[in-house]
Amino acid sequence: MDVNEVIKVRRSIRKYQIKEIEEDKLFRVLEAGRLSPSAVNKQPWHFIVITDPEIRKRMKEAYSRNWFYEAPVILVICVDPTIAWVRGDGEKFWKVDGSIAMQSMILQATEENLGTCWIGAFHEKTVKKILKIPPHIRVLAMTPLGYPDETKSKVNKRKNMEEILHKNKW
Repeated sequence: MDVNEVIKVRRSIRKYQIKEIEEDKLFRVLEAGRLSPSAVNKQPWHFIVITDPEIRKRMKEAYSRNWFYEAPVILVICVDPTIAWVRGDGEKFWKVDGSIAMQSMILQATEENLGTCWIGAFHEKTVKKILKIPPHIRVLAMTPLGYPDETKSKVNKRKNMEEILHKNKW
């Protein structure tokens, strides 16, 4: 698929087949995150791949949806704010950097015919405790990863370009 097609067909998947993900596919998903751009090329991210069924089940303590931990893999995107770039006005870019990496992985997963669902509504302290993440590292997002066991319709309604585009000024 080309990039526009991948963006058009990507859906949030909440039901997964009980099927292992091939190592080469998982590697390409992770590689997409690794190769993502970051502010001043700081690359402040870390990726945790959870395949152990017991650890995946424990993740229910942080995000209680059954479909989340029933996927064969959970990806956890972490960022080290202490090495991320900070703009002159103090704006910290660690969330932007981690989000770019997450989006790259989600799009690559779609290309690999794998499903994902960006999760942000989790208990960060619980995730850090379960996964033994150092105190200075932030958990930005998580996604289940696996073969979809549901079919989703085409893209939900999106705003027209005229509603969001401004040329030269607001």
